[in-house]
Amino acid sequence: MINPADAVAAYNQHATPVPSAPQVGAGDAVLPARNFTEVLRGAAEEMVQANQVAEKVGMEAVAGRAELTDVVTALAHAESTLQTVVTVRDKMIQAYQEILRMPI
Repeated sequence: MINPADAVAAYNQHATPVPSAPQVGAGDAVLPARNFTEVLRGAAEEMVQANQVAEKVGMEAVAGRAELTDVVTALAHAESTLQTVVTVRDKMIQAYQEILRMPI
């Protein structure tokens, strides 16, 4: 079993620093450059936040203070976010395994 944290640590150990110059995005908006670790951390934080919101809305529904549509919407968002994070994790592990198979 491969630990995703080890994969990220190995990547960071051998990665060259990304220049911090801004990147141009859609509509001429300037977006800050982000490295791979920041992207993964942001996805994980979004997943945790979505799950906390879904849990809070669920508890409010049990207490009779929330609409059923709000509960369903919050749960659907949490599920979608979790599926995205799991897919990214699977792709990261697959890429790490491919790197391990490369001849040196």
